[in-house]
Amino acid sequence: MRLILLVSILAACACAQRPENIAAADIGPNPYTGYNCSQLAAEELSITQELANLSADQNRAANGDAFGVFLLGLPVSSMTGADQETNIAIARGRLQAIDETQLTLRCG
Repeated sequence: MRLILLVSILAACACAQRPENIAAADIGPNPYTGYNCSQLAAEELSITQELANLSADQNRAANGDAFGVFLLGLPVSSMTGADQETNIAIARGRLQAIDETQLTLRCG
């Protein structure tokens, strides 16, 4: 019984997180300091679209993990590389850097 409980807890911990629960990553020095306002707007649109796609993939991975844990006791999506947590965190970090640069440049 204890083994089953331990396996269940470990499997639950390895599940893919929902995209709304993933924090932005620190991407280091701001790579957008040399951009002007129109370049920042274009980059922001591109990353926002990328983030939407990654979030959809992450939701599918989280659903797959929940289903896999329920049926097999294993977070299948996380084990197969479908988890997009790192990519989402980086995209959010890039968006934060763009926002900071837009504030500095007073982009409207």
